[in-house]
Amino acid sequence: MDEKMACKELVELVTEYLEGNLPDETRLRFEQHLSGCAGCTAYLEQMRQTIRLTGRLREESLTPQQQDELLKLFRDWKKA
Repeated sequence: MDEKMACKELVELVTEYLEGNLPDETRLRFEQHLSGCAGCTAYLEQMRQTIRLTGRLREESLTPQQQDELLKLFRDWKKA
């Protein structure tokens, strides 16, 4: 577990972390990064608040057009 996690990697893994789907070693690296990064700690809390406020978005509740828009936004965000 020598490799430190970068902020960008944490952001990419936050959903899996919140769902409890990270392998143990990755979860430990994630939590170790949080312990020393106020920005990522704030980001994680924002994600938790968003989930609490909006509830869980289910794929089947989206129209195909909404699914396409969300995927496009995510792809564009990842390129930035």
